[in-house]
Amino acid sequence: MMYGGHGGGGFGGGRIRRLSSVEDETPQITWKLLKRVLSYARPYRWKLVGMLFIILATTGLALLTPLLMRDLIDNALPHKDVSRLITVTLGLLFIPFFSAGINILQRWLNSAVGEGVTYDLRVALFAHLQEMSLRFFTNTKSGELMSRLNNDVTGAQNAISNTIVSIITQIIQVVAVFAVMISLEWRLTLISIAIFPFFIFAARRFSNRLRDIVREVMDANARMNAMMGETLNISGILLVKLFGRGTAEVQRFDERAAHVRDMGRKRAVWGVMFFALIGLFSAIGTAIVYGVGGYLVIQDVFTVGTIVAFGSYLRTLYGALQDLANAPVDFASSVVSFERVFEVIDLPLEVEEKPDAITLTTVRGDLIFDDVSFRYDLQDANLLRAVQRFGQIDSVQTVLSGAPNPKPNGEDALSPNGETTPKPNSQAREDALAHITFEVKSGQLVALVGPSGAGKTTLTYLIPRLYDPQIGRILLDGHDLRDVTLVSLMAQIGMVTQETHLFHDTIRTNLLYAKLDATQTELESAAKAANIHNFIAGLPNGYDTIVGERGYRLSGGEKQRIALARVILKDPRILVLDEATSHLDSESESLIQEALKRVMAGRTSIVIAHRLSTILAADLILVMDRGQILERGTHQSLLGQGGLYAHLYETQFKREGEHD
Repeated sequence: MMYGGHGGGGFGGGRIRRLSSVEDETPQITWKLLKRVLSYARPYRWKLVGMLFIILATTGLALLTPLLMRDLIDNALPHKDVSRLITVTLGLLFIPFFSAGINILQRWLNSAVGEGVTYDLRVALFAHLQEMSLRFFTNTKSGELMSRLNNDVTGAQNAISNTIVSIITQIIQVVAVFAVMISLEWRLTLISIAIFPFFIFAARRFSNRLRDIVREVMDANARMNAMMGETLNISGILLVKLFGRGTAEVQRFDERAAHVRDMGRKRAVWGVMFFALIGLFSAIGTAIVYGVGGYLVIQDVFTVGTIVAFGSYLRTLYGALQDLANAPVDFASSVVSFERVFEVIDLPLEVEEKPDAITLTTVRGDLIFDDVSFRYDLQDANLLRAVQRFGQIDSVQTVLSGAPNPKPNGEDALSPNGETTPKPNSQAREDALAHITFEVKSGQLVALVGPSGAGKTTLTYLIPRLYDPQIGRILLDGHDLRDVTLVSLMAQIGMVTQETHLFHDTIRTNLLYAKLDATQTELESAAKAANIHNFIAGLPNGYDTIVGERGYRLSGGEKQRIALARVILKDPRILVLDEATSHLDSESESLIQEALKRVMAGRTSIVIAHRLSTILAADLILVMDRGQILERGTHQSLLGQGGLYAHLYETQFKREGEHD
């Protein structure tokens, strides 16, 4: 049962909506936090003032309707006063029209405030995330970031545009309606208030059960959707087909869908029971009021119109009081969202730019590593805390098995770069890099070789300041990297990683990411240098061909050559490459090797080398093991030492050379 009346009907539908968003967390609402929350409303204060006046106007109009009905029943009809009847009728027509116009204006102001706050928070969040170090992203779920940018920002917006406005509205309604009811009949007013505690107690106790069911429904949906997301993407469906698990996956999905169905039924039944309970207590209060009021009418204490008007006010009062009883829960939930947004905004930057940082203009490309040591920080400091999010796919821990998270039992803990805790004969260690010192002259090629996990990729990540070393310094043309602006530094560095990432967009857009104002001639020139132009020109849509998610429509060699073309278009002075071509066919590998020679010509190049041809062409070979440079020199000098490089040559590079 849902009651009408201005502001009174909202406590039914609004209540079930709030139940689905209540969190287990109970935030500490401090004055400092409240001031910070309200600071986001400051730019929209005049719109909020306008909304306050509108709330007063709509509340006043809502109070007039029952009084007009009383006048109709007590005066116009008994006295057969036609002119009074017309006046009352016109009033009853005017109020809804005027209220509708005011509500449209209020909705416009509300949306202007709400969307404005959402915009401010999202831009502030996204801008801050762009400045976070790589460690933050390697330790944070992407789904959690999306939740902060979407769900939490929306929840925070509700605190200003909906929750606070709703609380003010209900307070004004309660005060105004209570005053009018007292003026009409104080005895009936006391009776109405006396039953309200029982009304709230029963409704709250019943709503706790419904809240638990709502959460279970949301989690069941999340598990079902997570399975669909895992098995219906291109990688997942390929795995299902290759292992012939289609029937098994249908059965698994059937079980999860059945659970969602059963919980949906349960939610529907308990929802009806919940509103029936609210309706029952509302009916009890209304019946008592009408019973006592009717007796007083019979005793000629007041008129029939008075009791009719009183009943209308009673429904509005019950609805407003019910909403006010839930206001702390609503506001606490909104504050939780604000706290999560502030948590991201307040995260300190690990790779900061100095206020007086130097802007690099002309760069030669001289690079020096001066006693550099680096370790991955495994602490949770400066990271986002874990949040239990009901009904979100990202909160599902085991997508297929449904098993809970295994508890630590002495198993190896992964570091951010995928290394485990130390074991014999492994590359695992405390320091990723230890006392790295070397110098590269402008235009030279340095090849990094060594076992997997030796620290080669970590070393390359320090050059564009994806991380900062804890000890030592890195110099570019004599400037400490910490002393230059990040934008000007990245403008001088081109990096092609082993995992090539392409946006789900056209080839043209992916290439233009390196130089937004590049002309078609420049695009084609870069593509030709990377040996990919002929392939692109042969496509039906040419450079406007969409590459698919992560470039999935292209082969590995085609993606790498597009990535090379993107770097060529950037035209950096320093080139950092992970020359991983072992998974490519011989033709793609040959095209990439030929393109690499053109790309590296005249540039300072740091290459994680996997091919003998690159190593032979290197001006300096650095042999790394367990985060240290064990050997350095040219190919011939290193072979003569009979150390790790000689071993790698015999076991890896020599076979490749014989094959070539």
